[in-house]
Amino acid sequence: MSDNPSFLKSVPIFSDLDESTLEKITSLGLSKNFPKNAIILSEQESGSALFVIERGKVKISRISADGKEVILSLLSDSDFFGEMAILDGMPRSATVTAVEDTVLFIIQRQNFLDLLKTHPEISISLLQELTRRLRAADVKIKALSLKDAEGKVATVILQLADEIGKIKNGIVEIEKLPFQHDLANMAGTSRETISRTLHSFAKKGLIELDGTRLKIVNYEKFKDFFS
Repeated sequence: MSDNPSFLKSVPIFSDLDESTLEKITSLGLSKNFPKNAIILSEQESGSALFVIERGKVKISRISADGKEVILSLLSDSDFFGEMAILDGMPRSATVTAVEDTVLFIIQRQNFLDLLKTHPEISISLLQELTRRLRAADVKIKALSLKDAEGKVATVILQLADEIGKIKNGIVEIEKLPFQHDLANMAGTSRETISRTLHSFAKKGLIELDGTRLKIVNYEKFKDFFS
């Protein structure tokens, strides 16, 4: 059981539930710590639980036909994963790795399926979140297949802004930018291209770089520039 049941209120699929229901959910699951670089789930293993991030960050990745890692997304506090294998009973479709020390709240498959039956509002919220992810995946697939190097890197920056960025007054700040080789794995390009393109964006005044911190100085302008 989690020591901090209130964190579930910030999880999209549970945000509309009352306190008594949230307490019930916390009693069904347990919290588990994963150190940085720990493999939480492996591609093709059987799926038996839903994972909610209490705190920390994970990457979702697959191995391509030529043996290269392809990073699909980064998830952080209040995000969840593992829902596909729970719903269809098929093996995991990707590998999940802790990017930093991470605490996960884990609900076993049958308990989660029972929740969907007794609380249809969770099912509706889950469908909305899955639809959002599908739309985002469609946008990324189109961008990575049709755009040039700058467009691909911009698409990844916008993805990170959505997943782990913080927005205030039209400025988006990504506090801990992934390593350049990870960005390359997300964009389907080389580390050298990532470095060159980021510095090009900075010279154009589109972003500001400070160590591992990246700031999009005008989010809407940046998005429109590469749409």
